[in-house]
Amino acid sequence: MIDPSFFSYVTVMSITPGPNNLLLATSGVNFGLRRTLPMVGGILLGCVIQLLLMALALELLLGWMAQMRLPLTLLGCSWLLWLSWKIWRASAPTLAARQRPMSTLGGALFQAVNPKAWLMVSNVALLYIADNGVMTVLAGYALLNLPCILLWAMLGERMRVLLDIDWKRRLFNGVMATSLALTALWMLYDAWGAPL
Repeated sequence: MIDPSFFSYVTVMSITPGPNNLLLATSGVNFGLRRTLPMVGGILLGCVIQLLLMALALELLLGWMAQMRLPLTLLGCSWLLWLSWKIWRASAPTLAARQRPMSTLGGALFQAVNPKAWLMVSNVALLYIADNGVMTVLAGYALLNLPCILLWAMLGERMRVLLDIDWKRRLFNGVMATSLALTALWMLYDAWGAPL
């Protein structure tokens, strides 16, 4: 049986604000839940693949991550800042008709540069796989992560009605873009100050 702390850790890490959840809420607002579902699936798939890779190559990755922490953080934060700019520019409802939400593949690949996702899967792999096995932890992770990230997309869709007025949508997207950019800048600051 999996340690009860696994359930609380994965749930808390999956449901708290982070790059995935900010993007899901923003996509829900701009495109609705149905069009955001591929992104939800991609994020879930990407996280599960990430956890599997972490579990299978833990020793190798721990050494590699120590050396690659700063470059990965720079790459991930650059991507987050670019996404922040895209969200900022996606403010008008009329523009949303021409744009598309992130695809399943895009959501999965985004996990490669998502520092919060790497932190989460690293901790899950380190703390739970040895005692519970890879497949049990992967299944538990997917079952806990899916409702948490789906909630953000659903909340975004619910807010869509409230944000149907141009200035409200612009304000919302501006706040989300700023939050994402500040998250990236905070991670950069933290990585830059961390010992290598």
